[in-house]
Amino acid sequence: MQSMKEKLEYAGLTGNESKVYLELLKHAELNGNEVAKKTGLDRSLCYTVLNNLIEKALVSYVIKEKKRVFSASDPENLLKPIKQKEEVITSLIPELKAVEKIVSGDHKVTIYESKEGLKVLLNSIEKSKTATFFGGTGKSYDILKWEMKLIEKKVVKLGIIVRGIMNSKYKSHQMMEQDFVDIRFLDNVESDVTTTIGDDFIGIHVLKEKPFIIIIHSKDVAKGYKAYFEFMWRAAEIQEFSK
Repeated sequence: MQSMKEKLEYAGLTGNESKVYLELLKHAELNGNEVAKKTGLDRSLCYTVLNNLIEKALVSYVIKEKKRVFSASDPENLLKPIKQKEEVITSLIPELKAVEKIVSGDHKVTIYESKEGLKVLLNSIEKSKTATFFGGTGKSYDILKWEMKLIEKKVVKLGIIVRGIMNSKYKSHQMMEQDFVDIRFLDNVESDVTTTIGDDFIGIHVLKEKPFIIIIHSKDVAKGYKAYFEFMWRAAEIQEFSK
C-alpha cells in the first residue's frame, strides 16, 4: 500500500514538498526554522520548498513578531490545477481531432517509448467488451503502480472480461492477487514481450529499461490474434493457487 507521501508525489508534488506539506498538516503553525528542523531539510532549501507550496496554494503564512509563520492549506487545493488542466484538455481535444491526420484504410499503427504509452494501451481496454493477453510478466504493475489500481477499478466497473496467459514463474507476482483476471499458464516459451488483444486493436509491449509499445488499431488483426489466443488458452494449464 502506498504511503501518503507517495500519493502526494503522484499528485504532482516533489518529495520535499510532500514532506513539508505533511509536516505542516500535523501542526497548526510552524515557522521556517521549525519546519526545517522537523523535516531535516537545509534551512534555505526548506524556504524554497515553502515558497513553492505557497505558489501552489497548499501553504499560507502570517507575520507574527516579524517572522513568517506557515500553515497547511485545505488539501482540496490539490485538485485545482488538475481541474484546470482537465478543462483546457477537454476544450483542446475537439480541436486536435479536427486536425488529426487521415489514416488510410481501417488500420493505424502507433509507437510509444514511454510509460505514458503503456497507460494509453491499458486505457484502450476500456473500449472493449473482452481483453486477453499472452506473455504477461506483471511488469506493468511494477512500472505504473498507483495507476494500475485506477485502471483495475474501471475494468471491473465496466464488466470487461479479462483473460491472460503467463509463465508460471510469475505466479508469486502481485498481479496474481487480482480477482478480475482469469490466468492460465504456458511454460514452453520464455519471452519478455506481452501481447494484449482488445475488440479492435492489439498492443505489443516490451518493458525493460525504456518501455516500448506498439498499438495496432485493426479489427482484422485483432480477430486473427484472438484466434491464436484461443488456441493457446485451450492448451494452457490451469493451476490452483492461493491468492
